[in-house]
Formats: sequence, structure tokens, C-alpha cells
Amino acid sequence: MTETRERNATPASDAPGGRPDRTRRRRRILLMAVAGAAILGLIALVFGGGIFNQAATTEPEPTMTAIQIIPLIILVVMFVVATKWPLNIGVMGLVASFGVGYFMLGMSDKQILEEFPASIVLTIIGVTYFFSMAQRNGTIDIIVKSCVRLVRGKTLLLPWVFFLIAAALTALGTFSPAAIALLAPAAIGFAYESRIHPVLMGAFIINGAHAGGFSPLSVAGVLVHDIALKNDFPISQGALFAASFALNLILSVLTVVLFALIGKLRDSHGGQHADVDTSSTGRPHGQQILTLVLIAVMLVCTLGFHMPIGFVALSAGLLLAFINIKEHRTFIGGVSWSTVLLVAGMITYVSLLQHVGVIDTLAEQALALGAPLLIALVLCYVIGVGSAFASSTALLTAFIPLAGPLLATSSLSASGTVAALAISATVVDVSPFSTDGALVVANAREDDRQRVYRQLMFYAGGVVLVAPALAWALLVPTGIM
Repeated sequence: MTETRERNATPASDAPGGRPDRTRRRRRILLMAVAGAAILGLIALVFGGGIFNQAATTEPEPTMTAIQIIPLIILVVMFVVATKWPLNIGVMGLVASFGVGYFMLGMSDKQILEEFPASIVLTIIGVTYFFSMAQRNGTIDIIVKSCVRLVRGKTLLLPWVFFLIAAALTALGTFSPAAIALLAPAAIGFAYESRIHPVLMGAFIINGAHAGGFSPLSVAGVLVHDIALKNDFPISQGALFAASFALNLILSVLTVVLFALIGKLRDSHGGQHADVDTSSTGRPHGQQILTLVLIAVMLVCTLGFHMPIGFVALSAGLLLAFINIKEHRTFIGGVSWSTVLLVAGMITYVSLLQHVGVIDTLAEQALALGAPLLIALVLCYVIGVGSAFASSTALLTAFIPLAGPLLATSSLSASGTVAALAISATVVDVSPFSTDGALVVANAREDDRQRVYRQLMFYAGGVVLVAPALAWALLVPTGIM
């Protein structure tokens, strides 16, 4: 699961030598196409159910009232604005919640904030607070270098090493963009040294981050589970984690096969072949030992005793802060406040949409298609294509509630359907228009950045076409979960 994109990180405009106007124009066309497709799809969903199911015309179809249509239009406008400009959609969600709730519905501020996701916000603050310290005191660096030593010069194993490291970091609670930001400089550097294609290495880091991104300890895993529970279709957190890991592992294997078939496992544009530095990194000491111990304690407390990860992570972070109290302000700065705003704003606004019946009406219109499997596939593609350009977290909070009535009126597995939606929303973040993809391009060599950007965009297009269908095919019709 990724947090909201930062467009200023997209390297298209500063690509060296490289036709920035044409790149911006191409991106603008893509954004307009996606926004138009999303709006047309929404119109078709609201007004066109009878086209796909003539039998449904014999029964009165649910219609949307003005009090439902206006907040829904505001939501679409929010997504379009957040796609076009680097504005936090969570801030827009909070402002829209106030505007719709106070002026249209006559709600008080307490009523508007009744569904404010306090537990999820606490989880985000806690895990990002702790892992910002783990990164600053060198613990993450020691873990990375120790794992790289395990390849013993077998450079083609390096992508798998970084896949597993990224998965471990996100499974423990690190956000996927944060994990990628930590690993990308070393991973892309190793790729150039070993003549591994940087796009291949970048894809493995992103896939690994998403593989662990829905663990019971992760913010995304907690978010999806809480949204599903709130909408009365509880899912298995373990099954969600296993499905995410398996799908991203399969995508990584397919990526290796693809690069092997096109002869790009070794990169002819890289530098001269050099052995990877696997020299000793030294033993952990002081704060690093304490940090490793605290990570183990967090695992025991949350998995063994089911203690809330937010409070546990904050407690561990506070202990580290006492050890290094002079840098406490920098640790506070490591909290992902942008994600706090995004999640809080989107969940609050979507809860308001549920209050006025928008979610139920949209779901009933979707059910008019008549084929639950088809509806699930359409939802997977809509959330996948949208997430390639917009916030995955925001789309998850908006789309998962739509699955409630679908699951209630069909025999589809709740865990499988929600897992397919969650995976479809995150695996496409390899797009260079997302934070994850932009971080990979930003860490490419300066004279190679335009090539990496272009090839990563083509690769992301293939992922958008294949991944939602693959997630749907393996998880929804099979009933494996």
C-alpha cells in the first residue's frame, strides 16, 4: 500500500537532455485519459446498470438524490485535483467533510468527526516514529549490508536479497515509500556496479515492499482490516498478508522471465562490471543493538500478545529517544504526517458518503450488472488504473466499502475479494508517476535517468494490464482464501 504521491519527485521535468516538454505533454494526456475514464466509468456505474442486465429493468433501480450526487462529484473532483497537482487529498477530504457535513447536512463538528480513524492514525505515527530512529542510528543500514554479504558475489541474487529486505521492512511497519527510499540508493548503485538492469532492480524493491505491505503489523494491513471490519465483512489478516506476498513474488518471477526473454538481465548501459562490496560491516553496537532488541520485542508484543502496534511502537520509540535525547526533534520529523492527513481525511469523508447512502447506492448499481465475478474484475481494474496515477491509500478507503453489498449478496470470499482489490491498488505503484516509481528513477544515474524513466513507464503499463487480472484470477474465482 502506498501513501500519497509527491509529484515534485517525478523526474520527467528535470531529465537531462531529455525533451521535458514532450514528457509533460505525454503525462498530461495520460492523466486526462485516466480522469475521463474514471468519470465515464462512474457515470456508467450509476446510470447504466440496466444496459448490462436487461432483467434488472423489471425492478425499480436505485437512484441517487442530489444530497448524494453532490458529495460524490466532490470526491471525483478531489481525485482529479490530487492527480493534477501535488496537493494532499486528505486535507481536501477534511475540508470537504466540514463543507458537506456542516453546510449541507447540518451536522456538528463532533458528528462529522465520529468516524475519525484515531487507532489508524496512532499506528501511522507510532511505526514511522520508531523506524525514523532505526534509520538514523544506522540499524537499517546494518541489516541491508549484512544481507547483501549473503550473496557472496552472486550478483543475480541481489534483486532477490533486496526484495526480501524490503518485504521485511514493510512487514514490520515501515511504509513502502519509506522502505524504498531507504533501499533504493544502495540497490540501484549495486545494480550499476553489477550490470543488472536498474529497472529490474527497482521493480524488485517495489514488489518486495508491497509483498510485506499488508502484514498484521503494517499500517496498510491494519487499515484494510479495519475498513473491512467496519463494513461488516471481516477478513483474515494472515490470509491478506500471504496473498500479497505470493502475488508480488509471482510478479517478480514473471519480471525476471520477461527481462531474460528480451535479453535485459544484464544491462549494456551500465558501467564496467565490478564485484559487489561484501566486506564486513562491523558488529552492531549501542543504540543499534537496542533497536534490534526492540524490533524483536515489538514482534512478540503485537503477534504474541495482540497488543496495539501504535502504542508499542511509540513506547519503543520513546525509549530510543531517551537514549539520544539531543536528536529527538529530528525523530519527530520522521513521522509521516502527510500519510496521517491522507488517511484521516479520506476515511472521514468516505464515512460521510456512507452516512448519506452514496456507498450503498453505488453498490446496488454495481450489483445491477448481475455477475459478481465481473463486478469484482471491473473494480480491480478501476482501482488499479486509478492507483497508477493517484493515491493507493485513498483509493482503498473509497473502494473497499463498495465490496460490502457485493459480498453480502454473493458467494464470493471476503478475504479473497478484498485482497485482490488491495493488491491491484498497490502493485501498480511501480509507475514513475507514483512515489515508489519516482524514487527509483530519482536514484538512477543522472545520464541514465531519462532511459530508466521511459522503460519503467513501459514496464508499469504492462503491470497495470496484467496485475489486476492476475490478482482477480488467483484470489476471487478460486475461493482459495
